[in-house]
Amino acid sequence: MRRMKVGVIGCGNISPIYLQAGRVFESIEIVACADLDMGRARARADEFNIPRVLTPNQLLADPEVEMVLNLTVPRAHAEINLKAIEAGKHVYTEKPLATNREDGKRQVEAAKAKGVRIGSAPDTFLGGGIQTCRKLIDDGWIGEPVGATAFMLCHGHESWHPSPEFYYEVGGGPMFDMGPYYLTTLVNLIGPVRRVTGSARITFPERVITSQPKYGKVVKVETATHITGTLDFASGAIGTLIMSFDVWAARLPCIEIYGTEGTLSVPDPNSFGGPVRLYRQGNRDWLELPLTHGYTENSRGLGAADLALAIQTGRAHRASGDLAYHVLDVMQAFEEASATGKHVLIESTCERPKPLPLGLRHGQIDA
Repeated sequence: MRRMKVGVIGCGNISPIYLQAGRVFESIEIVACADLDMGRARARADEFNIPRVLTPNQLLADPEVEMVLNLTVPRAHAEINLKAIEAGKHVYTEKPLATNREDGKRQVEAAKAKGVRIGSAPDTFLGGGIQTCRKLIDDGWIGEPVGATAFMLCHGHESWHPSPEFYYEVGGGPMFDMGPYYLTTLVNLIGPVRRVTGSARITFPERVITSQPKYGKVVKVETATHITGTLDFASGAIGTLIMSFDVWAARLPCIEIYGTEGTLSVPDPNSFGGPVRLYRQGNRDWLELPLTHGYTENSRGLGAADLALAIQTGRAHRASGDLAYHVLDVMQAFEEASATGKHVLIESTCERPKPLPLGLRHGQIDA
């Protein structure tokens, strides 16, 4: 196995953990980074010993770069990904795949037509916590999944993020920002979704940034910031979901899966570790279980490394374009259901990603 040469576009807030991934995983090597702000790109290159600093267009044209790792803001994902695909490069993009269903489908179809691969964050479902949950479900510890709940409630990101405006643009909000973590985890654990309904609203039409360096800037909210809905899975299980940037505090679990023989408490899907808790019929209390898999620390880049190895071995990659498009399809359907007052049938589907093997050493993807 060789290390696939990767170029990073977007050197902002999320980039350090991905640039670190080039030192961790055996299947990728980050050879260049790019940003519209060349000073920021140079600073990241110096910090992580990346050999080349390029403009985005230079990186897309560079024959050495085999895979583009797109870490730009959501509204730029589709444009950059499509340019990379046209240049014959594989793509791994930050979530969401796109800000609308049409752009997401174009990317998946373009990659297939060009004979390249596309993958997308989140890859947290490959972490030790959620992989342990997947094994417990597959091994029958809670019986047949009957239902699920998924809750992400906070008061938004303007108190800590240095440039939070995009969270309140179309393609942002709690659904498109945090929904990919929760929905990808649910699809990984239970399978694809066939139908959704929901309600959505904007509670605060304006937000005031209280983080630096934009303290005091007023942001107009363009997208729903409180969404609640129901998911009907193809398996027959029924899920309840709330995504909100309008809540000051809550004491709800992140995700729970309810089965015919027990209940599984799933850890935060925006993390890689535990805890994993199980309640089985006949138990007196919850049990906290040891994790069966590694990658319990922040391991963003795991999905890109898996993609690079899958390309070389010819197998399917786990954080796939089909999975990301299905999640995008579901996310958009919630607001459509709210606007129309009807259930929305989900046209797309996907396979549950193959679980990671047991016993991997750090940096390894396949046994």
